[in-house]
Amino acid sequence: MNISIIIPAHNEEKFIEKTIVSLVNQTLRPKQIVIVNDNSTDKTQKIVSYYLSKYSWISLVNITSSDAHLPGTKIINAFYKGLEILDTNYDVICKFDADLIFPNNYLEKLAAHFNANKKLGMAAGFCYIEKDKQWILENLTRKDHIRGALKAYRKECFEQIGKLKPSMGWDTVDELLSKYYDWEILTDETLHVKHLKPTGISYNKASKHMQGEAMYKMRYGFIITLISALKLAYKKGRFALFQDYMSGYFKAKTNKTAYLVTKDQGVFIRKLRWEGMLDKLK
Repeated sequence: MNISIIIPAHNEEKFIEKTIVSLVNQTLRPKQIVIVNDNSTDKTQKIVSYYLSKYSWISLVNITSSDAHLPGTKIINAFYKGLEILDTNYDVICKFDADLIFPNNYLEKLAAHFNANKKLGMAAGFCYIEKDKQWILENLTRKDHIRGALKAYRKECFEQIGKLKPSMGWDTVDELLSKYYDWEILTDETLHVKHLKPTGISYNKASKHMQGEAMYKMRYGFIITLISALKLAYKKGRFALFQDYMSGYFKAKTNKTAYLVTKDQGVFIRKLRWEGMLDKLK
């Protein structure tokens, strides 16, 4: 199975070498790794360049974008720059962050899952973060959700969902659309991936508003957005985030922001969300 990887990177000199080393030491070698150096001002490019000379299947793309941290938009735009030079002869495409350490059998086990189930559209392991010198499960991890840091898509699924949306919420709407098109999603809890920089650590106030905007763009509706915002704020331990999320939702609604999904897909998404919430209550 041919697995290709795109890694957007912005000022990742502290982590990216560990990510690269963990990928070149895989028991199943990736077909291609494309690293997109997005406007870095540190030694990211220099570190990656060293590995270009050692591995012909690693490529580097240098791009210049905004210095502002725009969750979703910035990283997916960088991803597409990598996609432009990617060899299209792949079976699975991965969007990985530049601050991960993968177990050396990670790609081999992903390939086994995809080979065993032709309806499997997406698969991944679990993210662990370091706390008090121990690696613990990142609190945003769920068995029914693949973290944006380590997405892997079967090529047919990736294309059918319209690839990735350059918007906050891209890493949720991809799964919802996969289910809409009857693809299955799998998380393998035996695959422990070390996440060196926890999600959201660099989010600013505007970024937090974008979370609520994303819920609007996925056609959640008011009630589901309310419940989702409360749950997410609780998980992150900050009630102020709930206010940020709802403010973003109402701002998007007032501005009539463009949706990420069609009306029919929105109906499916709301039904799926309600079913998920009711199952948890049971």
